[in-house]
Amino acid sequence: MQFNTTAIVHGIKESKGQIEGRAYSSTTFHIEVDLQENSSGRSIGTVTRPFKLGSAEEFDKWAHLSKSFPIKADATFELGAGREDSTSLKLVALKPTAQATKAQ
Repeated sequence: MQFNTTAIVHGIKESKGQIEGRAYSSTTFHIEVDLQENSSGRSIGTVTRPFKLGSAEEFDKWAHLSKSFPIKADATFELGAGREDSTSLKLVALKPTAQATKAQ
């Protein structure tokens, strides 16, 4: 199942190179998420979580916004069922809002 939401992007990291003769290329977006309570205690606030999207070339599409971070963006995520009670959340599309507004 896919769903759209507004996300706050705090940072972007490009990764590109080779390890043991195998090439790799990716872009990681650090997106704000709410902390959730768990069995070990209470929590308040938000943190960022890394989500990979595309190759290292994706970074170039965002570089011109470097002085605007954190910024709001339109995000599409895919939610899938895993084993037992687990779920997976994958970022499948991300674009800055029309005005690339700075998050407040």
